[in-house]
Amino acid sequence: MLKKFLPSEHVKSIFHITPEYLKSKGVKAIITDLDNTLVSWDRPDATPELLEWFKEMKKVGIKVLIVSNNNQKRVSTFSQPIDIPYIFEARKPMGKAFRRAVKILGTKKEETVVIGDQLLTDVFGGNRNGFYTILVVPVAQTDGFWTRFNRRIERRIMNFFKRKGLIQWEESK
Repeated sequence: MLKKFLPSEHVKSIFHITPEYLKSKGVKAIITDLDNTLVSWDRPDATPELLEWFKEMKKVGIKVLIVSNNNQKRVSTFSQPIDIPYIFEARKPMGKAFRRAVKILGTKKEETVVIGDQLLTDVFGGNRNGFYTILVVPVAQTDGFWTRFNRRIERRIMNFFKRKGLIQWEESK
């Protein structure tokens, strides 16, 4: 059961995921979390570096869709100005939003990666729905109430994976 929480790979940040790398793996689309994956949970808009990352993905034909458990106001305020499609109140790790995402993207699971900062929502949800998953270190060191609760559980799982040699990186302090 714990294997469902193990990401296919893990990186320090979204910016370590390049379009060339994804293309070499046959990836045509990205389902990404928003808060603490792309930007800190309390930042309303995309950074210039993130805008460039989106542009590079688009240039090589990789589609990006945001799937967030956050509310419509938060997700639309971030996504609409940069013309990125989104699903809000996704209820990850449940499968409905993931299935809806690939339908919107027009891709197959095998051509789509799930990127996020949480084991309990992004990685578990992606894995149990058959996606390749990439875990990133959270952008911010602070979280909302429910995420703080999840992080406690995640720390135990991560420590187990580290002891077993399955995950090597450390969160930046």
